[in-house]
Amino acid sequence: MALRKPTITDVARTAGVSKGLVSFALNDKPGVSPETRKRILDVAGDLGWRPSLSARSLSTKTSFALGLVIRRKAEVISADPFFPAFIAGVESVLTEEGRALVLSVVPDATAEMKSYRTLAGDNRVDGVFLTDLRRNDERFDLLAELALPAVALGRPGPGVEIPSVQVDDTHGIAAAVAHLISLGHRRIGHVAGDPHMMHGGRRRSSFTDAMRDAGLDPSLVIETDFSASQGADATRTLLGAGAPPTAIVFANDPMAIAGLGVAQQLGLHVPDDLSITGFDGTDISGYVYPALTTITSDPVEWGRVAARTLLALIADGSAESVELPPAALLVRASTGPPPPAAP
Repeated sequence: MALRKPTITDVARTAGVSKGLVSFALNDKPGVSPETRKRILDVAGDLGWRPSLSARSLSTKTSFALGLVIRRKAEVISADPFFPAFIAGVESVLTEEGRALVLSVVPDATAEMKSYRTLAGDNRVDGVFLTDLRRNDERFDLLAELALPAVALGRPGPGVEIPSVQVDDTHGIAAAVAHLISLGHRRIGHVAGDPHMMHGGRRRSSFTDAMRDAGLDPSLVIETDFSASQGADATRTLLGAGAPPTAIVFANDPMAIAGLGVAQQLGLHVPDDLSITGFDGTDISGYVYPALTTITSDPVEWGRVAARTLLALIADGSAESVELPPAALLVRASTGPPPPAAP
């Protein structure tokens, strides 16, 4: 039989005071002497009393939870280390605040919009994180209609008045291209992410701009859904071309690692025959062979800052946007000069 949780009545009986006085002491309200407050808190600690979240929610009309709705294929989420790291950062803050994260992974736009309506209609969360921002994103209007506080992960489009936590990822892609050019590469391909997602589009645009600025052809680009499987397919397509690239810039680490495997299956040696760069600086990227040159960011810190920003927005009604340090190039063993026969 499960042990009964101690209640305010138990604390009051043991401390020899009224339930009202216990409530005042536990909620740090005035009207309780310091000696009595200390005695009540000591008794509560000895009994193992913890506040009832459901009771607090009823009395404060607060759910003590934040929401994260991710619209991607489940297999993409399971293979991408970014989201677990981001969630770990969020949870590290919420645990200290006695709050929880409500996570929902949905397959399409209809399910995503329904999920937000359910979270708001059932008062399950006090606010949400918006990830994978899109052009003409309909979620902003929906959340305004639902009066649900939100913090965007990334830079929203013009005219969107919600706080955001963002990382400049364009500098990292440009740095990767410049690094490859400095090694002597001229035919450089790009395995891009989802063009409907703003960060996917930004990374592709950054690649195109960097190539054009160097006077090089930026057309060796294949768009994907950010999954490792599509990254592998894109690598095969690029390497099977009549004039394949001598280097490939990938829009995330899972695709780059998949591309590394494809290159080795085709008998290519990295970086002697092909140079590869990733994006995100995931832990696993440092342990593959050869270790992956990548563009680092800190998704755990991104999660921490996003959680603090959303909590401030909920508490105060407003919060400042935060610009995190820009993504930076980390050179490892997967990049080198092009093969001698390459022009």
